[in-house]
Amino acid sequence: MEALKASSFPSFRHPLIPTRNPRTVFDRPILHIPSIQEISTPHIIIHSKKTNFKIFTAISPTVPSTEEPLSPDQEVESEKMEEKFDWYAHWYPVVPLCDLDKRRPHAKKVMGIDIVIWWDRNESEWKVFDDSCPHRLAPLSEGRIDQWGRLQCVYHGWCFGGSGDCKFVPQAPRDGPPIHTSKKACVAVYPSCVQNGILWFWPNTDSQYKNIYSEKKPHYIPELDDPSYTNTMICRDIPYGEGGRPLEISIKRLDQNGFTAKQIAGENFFVPPCLYYGYFSPGAVQSKNKTSSAGTKDELLPTVPPQKRALLIFYCIPVSPGNSRLIFASPRNFAVWIERIFPRWIFHIGQNLILDSDLYLLHIEERKLMDVGTVNWHKSCYVPTKADALVVSFRRWLNKYGGTRVDWGTKFSGLLPPTPPREQLFDRYWTHTMNCSSCSLAHKSLNVLEMALQIISISCIGIVAAAKQGMVSVAARYGLVSVAIICFLASKWLSHFTYKTFRYHDYDHAFR
Repeated sequence: MEALKASSFPSFRHPLIPTRNPRTVFDRPILHIPSIQEISTPHIIIHSKKTNFKIFTAISPTVPSTEEPLSPDQEVESEKMEEKFDWYAHWYPVVPLCDLDKRRPHAKKVMGIDIVIWWDRNESEWKVFDDSCPHRLAPLSEGRIDQWGRLQCVYHGWCFGGSGDCKFVPQAPRDGPPIHTSKKACVAVYPSCVQNGILWFWPNTDSQYKNIYSEKKPHYIPELDDPSYTNTMICRDIPYGEGGRPLEISIKRLDQNGFTAKQIAGENFFVPPCLYYGYFSPGAVQSKNKTSSAGTKDELLPTVPPQKRALLIFYCIPVSPGNSRLIFASPRNFAVWIERIFPRWIFHIGQNLILDSDLYLLHIEERKLMDVGTVNWHKSCYVPTKADALVVSFRRWLNKYGGTRVDWGTKFSGLLPPTPPREQLFDRYWTHTMNCSSCSLAHKSLNVLEMALQIISISCIGIVAAAKQGMVSVAARYGLVSVAIICFLASKWLSHFTYKTFRYHDYDHAFR
């Protein structure tokens, strides 16, 4: 979450959300945070005077201050833990619908909970179960959807309906007692829903939450469903939990329901437990030598019509200590034709590269912060500028309301796993390609094309070698040899491209 908050939306320098923080549960309604369509301010004005939030008055030296500011260290140190944030009373996004296959079950982990997602064609909706068969605890995600549309465990064949009830036990005698009707034969079912093209689940199987969707819904972002906006998403598992220029960022609100920040080109919002998003108008810059009607200098004016808008949306889902899942989307209502022409995997190339640029840095940073203690992070980090406002705000929220870190319950001790080799840390296949419908198809197709080029190359050489003297003209021989060489070189380039794009791409900042 911090890498994202340290960046500028217009530049999209660090579109990451390390998730060392997300798990949620409270019964209060979430404070409404306006979407782009609900924000009607045509002019964004930020004055270079004392801000409304004390912690961010410690800004860069170029901005004058009328009084001695409180440093972030002093501000954070003086805070005390307030009402505890319940990490298990909120909806969590699991995966974009575009990456789900209705023909098979899918294994996922959220908040340390192993779940299985499957399409119940009898009820025409996605179901989220506990990924454990009540018989011998085999993972149901390794099973199949049988011919009657039931989820079947492949270990001993037990079958389950959409309500978690056991429908069939192959080993039970037909003339014996109906053991499949026992409550012990049922699978735990999590409340689930579909919103904004994403499957969500509620991390509690207690019967009191069976109809929780009618009482409390996930935070809705209308632009994700607006056909005039693009809606390409990327989902990737990343091994951490939680560049720049002077940025004018001010915090307008911070409470248990998150915070709102304002910067040059728009507003940003953090909605617990794992949503961070904001909008901007492309081309909005700070005007110079301008004076507002009130006589205040340094007014920010958008240089493009307010109708031209874009969002950056980050869902950073806690998976386990030191691991999270990022769902990112950047809908916009201009240049929409680009994403209608090119396949989704083309855009994932650049987005994955951006994720890789900070991956190792944040992985190491998380371990260093764990060593000093989450409460004492401000004693090790120097965050004096307004560009750090979002990071500081998130840390304040986490320490003040979130219990300083994700509440993993009894599943984990909270200790981080050891740092794996770089080949595993920067792996793309298991963290993204395998689970992305677009990248997975592209990976398979390009592998087939690579093999076809190799076959053509070998075939051309074989024809030339097998042909008797005089049967093939000299021009034809040279032509076949040329085709063989071109196909061979093309296959080698394609192999390199496929490997770097879909499997492993190390990131060396020294040569970027």
